Amino acid sequence: MPLDLQQPDPRRDPTGIDAFKPAEVAKRIEDAGATKAALHALPLAVLSVMAGIFIALGAAAFTAVVTGTDLAYGPTRFLGGLVFSLGLVLVVVAGAELFTGNALIVMAWVDRKVSTTALLRNWAFAFAGNLVGALIIVALMKASGLFSGPPGETARKIALAKISISFPEALVRGILCNMMVCLAVWLTVAARSAADKILAILLPIAGFVLLGYEHSIANMYLIAAGWAAGADVSLSGYLGNLVPVTIGNIIGGAGGVALTYRLAYGPMK
Repeated sequence: MPLDLQQPDPRRDPTGIDAFKPAEVAKRIEDAGATKAALHALPLAVLSVMAGIFIALGAAAFTAVVTGTDLAYGPTRFLGGLVFSLGLVLVVVAGAELFTGNALIVMAWVDRKVSTTALLRNWAFAFAGNLVGALIIVALMKASGLFSGPPGETARKIALAKISISFPEALVRGILCNMMVCLAVWLTVAARSAADKILAILLPIAGFVLLGYEHSIANMYLIAAGWAAGADVSLSGYLGNLVPVTIGNIIGGAGGVALTYRLAYGPMK
């Protein structure tokens, strides 16, 4: 039997996994964080609005796929999570500035590659732009007539369920959610191809939806969509969910993932 003289792929580690190693991922994320923090206002604003649109499209698709089913039923929620993954797939592959994923900029902030002002500027632009993008899709969905009938009833149920969550529970669910989201982003940075990145997103995102965690940007759409479909949702109810979920998302992404990996791998040279 002839010897295989083909040279090994230098990108592969001894395990045969064709992906960047965790320490390399940490360095790539830190470098990306510095780049994101330095974005000029116009591209940052546009890409932030696009991220809100992308996540809202995923949330709208989630609402459609669970319509006609028991929203609390495990397999249905898992399927809904897979469909909702569309949003992060678009953010990562098409490119956009998502507030929850940008919690990872904290890695660059810790190593003083990003100032506190630049970090907060990025988060403020991303959060505001994500909100605008989400509400644009709410308005377009309302104008399309797609909030009538069963999909509208589903949108109302989802919104009312979310505003009924207590502050402490919403906070903890937000922490857990953005740990999963930022881990999904981490995996996409480890991946080398677009197909790999898409596959890396599916299970973490489907998992957080299945488990009932709370994502601030998705909720910007889902609660507003329920209101547009006729649910009795007040501004205080809207903010009553978004405030604790947003705080939780920051803690889960910045602390649960970014700082944890920074401690694991030390300063990025």
